[in-house]
Amino acid sequence: MNNSEEMAQRLLEIGAVNLNSQEPFTWTSGIQSPVYCDNRQILGYYNIRAVVKTFMAEILQKNFPKAQAIAGVATEGISFGTSLADYANLPFCYVRPEPKKHGLSKQIEGVIPKGKKVVVVEGLISTGKSSLAAVKALQDAGCKVIGVIAIFTYGFSDATEKFMKEDIPFHTITDFQTLSRVAVEINKLKPAELKPVLEFAQSPYTWQNNAEIMKAKQEAPSASQTLAKDDFNTGI
Repeated sequence: MNNSEEMAQRLLEIGAVNLNSQEPFTWTSGIQSPVYCDNRQILGYYNIRAVVKTFMAEILQKNFPKAQAIAGVATEGISFGTSLADYANLPFCYVRPEPKKHGLSKQIEGVIPKGKKVVVVEGLISTGKSSLAAVKALQDAGCKVIGVIAIFTYGFSDATEKFMKEDIPFHTITDFQTLSRVAVEINKLKPAELKPVLEFAQSPYTWQNNAEIMKAKQEAPSASQTLAKDDFNTGI
């Protein structure tokens, strides 16, 4: 079993990722999904936190050996990023979704590693919006962001395209396809459900009734209810 498969199995065993195509989960946007990821569950298991730290350290050493600082994306990336920074003996800071509305109005908390090569740590990559927003905030602050490391990705093509456009490489410990396959192997997903589950990752906006849901959202009279692709997230 490789790192990706081991991580997938552990996420499934503790319920950090759940799969169900028969009774899909409703994301914040209203979209229906056969997968729901909540990496905060990992925090309750010291042994799995250690696995995440070790696997992230391997990614860091292999792909970003010249990293000079670690930055976590609030909130999931804070704990995992701190652990990775401790392991690698590197400085750490974290990035809020937006500047605080009070106090010093900071968006980046901690000592900003200006001029240094920074690796961003995230829990989950879905659309890539939160990760790339953190990347931009760090770049605007004078940091040289060299990549992103996360625990899990849905593997949406539009997210990959966004990272490529910004010339920011990203690596995850495991991914949706691996996790779905492992789920069948350990009886967390029925074999008959594998195909519809994988179809979601290939075309999430048209999966089952999602095209109708998106159309209804876009036609809603309230602008606050309008659904854009960047709003396609789990709400975590």
